[in-house]
Amino acid sequence: MTIANYEEMEYARYTFKSELDKAINVLEGIITGIAIDEKVNLYEIVELSNWCDQYKEMIYRKPFDEIIPLIQTSIEDNILTESEIQDILWACDNFKGTSKYYNIITADIQQLHGIMHGILADNEITTDEIEGLRDWSFENHHLKGLYPYDELFSIISSVLSDGIIDEKEKEILKVFFSDFIDFNNSVNIDADEIIKLKETIKIEGLCSVDPDIYFKNNLFCFTGISSRFKRADIQNIVESLEGKFKDSVIKDTKYLVIGNNGNPCWAFSCYGRKVEQAMDLRKKGKSILIIHENDFWHAVENDKL
Repeated sequence: MTIANYEEMEYARYTFKSELDKAINVLEGIITGIAIDEKVNLYEIVELSNWCDQYKEMIYRKPFDEIIPLIQTSIEDNILTESEIQDILWACDNFKGTSKYYNIITADIQQLHGIMHGILADNEITTDEIEGLRDWSFENHHLKGLYPYDELFSIISSVLSDGIIDEKEKEILKVFFSDFIDFNNSVNIDADEIIKLKETIKIEGLCSVDPDIYFKNNLFCFTGISSRFKRADIQNIVESLEGKFKDSVIKDTKYLVIGNNGNPCWAFSCYGRKVEQAMDLRKKGKSILIIHENDFWHAVENDKL
């Protein structure tokens, strides 16, 4: 055995439990995503079968020794009933209840990743599925402020604003979802298609929808051009409300305000160096919010009442 192999085994001792919990959290999400429109097709069943194949070597370890046979028995007739779905979800939740490594927030974010995989499991996205995802988002409002919950909620709010999802919006959703899907665990999702879509569709720095904004002791940064005031005036307003202001994004930044006179490339999407820095912090778990100037001024007016 080489030193490298030994170090890899030692590392695995400390990461196996977290990877096991992540696999179950994502599975719970995949099941939820597959069934989110209350219809399960053959492609989605094949995707679920593929999940079992990916973890078949773990079938002699808990909870895979219970969950994999349960899934395989449920889908052997190529039909997945509501009762069978609930049985699988119950098994996942029962395991998490006694052995959960992650806290509930991390587990729910991982489940969200799985839901996006489940929705895209047949390589198609429908209005019913995104409406179901919107409902799930409402029910899991405790994730507000976290990545990628805010970004996802911004996108689904935009694409559902007219009640339907057109082909361009489906492509945007595919690109966004793809960042949270393990393609090694998929047989249906067209990775080549998504690679091509990413050449023309860039999604980064989406403004939060209806954000909670509090000034006292929180650090604000501004980017772009305001439709109302100069940067120095905005700083004075923030400080008059007991907030703090800095002209650069740092780890303690709570809000990055996007100027209304900017030129977004897509609804709710903003670009630039500060936005990139804010997104990097969000991906690292920092609770910095990217907010639109309109929401900022609304919060100012409410704070002064």
